[in-house]
Amino acid sequence: MSALRTHDDTWDIATSVGSTAVMVAAARASETASADPLINDPYAKLLVAGAGTGIWEMLLDDTLVDKVEAIDAEVAAVYHHMRSYQAVRTHFFDAFFADAVAAGIRQVVILASGLDSRAYRLDWPTGTTVYEIDQPKVLAYKEQTLTANDVTPAAERRTVPIDLRQDWPAALTAAGFDPAAPTAWLAEGLLMYLPAEGQDRLFEQITELSASGSRIAAETAGNHRSDERRQQMAERFKKIAEMVGLTQSLDIQDLIYQDEDRASVRGWLDEHGWRAASQPSTAEMRRLNRWVDVSVTDDADAFSEFVTAVRS
Repeated sequence: MSALRTHDDTWDIATSVGSTAVMVAAARASETASADPLINDPYAKLLVAGAGTGIWEMLLDDTLVDKVEAIDAEVAAVYHHMRSYQAVRTHFFDAFFADAVAAGIRQVVILASGLDSRAYRLDWPTGTTVYEIDQPKVLAYKEQTLTANDVTPAAERRTVPIDLRQDWPAALTAAGFDPAAPTAWLAEGLLMYLPAEGQDRLFEQITELSASGSRIAAETAGNHRSDERRQQMAERFKKIAEMVGLTQSLDIQDLIYQDEDRASVRGWLDEHGWRAASQPSTAEMRRLNRWVDVSVTDDADAFSEFVTAVRS
């Protein structure tokens, strides 16, 4: 189970699960600014800049990583791995959407969208509608920040400010979603923050709303390190953050539901009317020459898979 979560917890962009969206955006900003980027997200840095200070600054500042490397090379490697993983993950799901619209899909739903900027930065065909579902304060922060910087969506963007544990299908339909039209769904950086039964329910709801030909892409929750190993690393991260002057208000692992009986995403989809395929994130990182060795890389089960599926 999760150490900090409750059935009715909520957050803004700087707290709890919301802060993980800032870390992911920081990784995208860092990748975009690199010499040979896999992705291009010109809005990620804007979104991070307004979120205040935090451990995500490490992902943006190579000089800080250099300082960490001098203190603890293993922790520095974890940061390099994290940045590479986020770049590869973003690249994979960007390609998923490109394939979906090439197949004629014009209705897109991004679940727990956080600071995802795909509605603004991807090349959407005319007539595409992108629905973003997330906590009200998270969606408000993103829209206010980008509007203040004169950034406009590249597709028709409709926000659905609701917690996924509430009746989001009704809210989505009220926003104009058409369950009779094929849809491209994305559950990226989400499933680990749901308990096992919440994951099952989410996919049940998606399936109920998905016309034939719909597509879905998801990042699996993966398995996690032992409590002893996690605690050791958390203590090292905290010590180093203090040494380099960064604020670390929480341990991300405390937000995650580590349910041993969590269903296989690919298996669940195959059994419920979808044709699914999966790609280990480790294989995708190696394919794109972004693999970074870290202390847990000898345990393949510790890493997620990228699953895609088509509704029969």
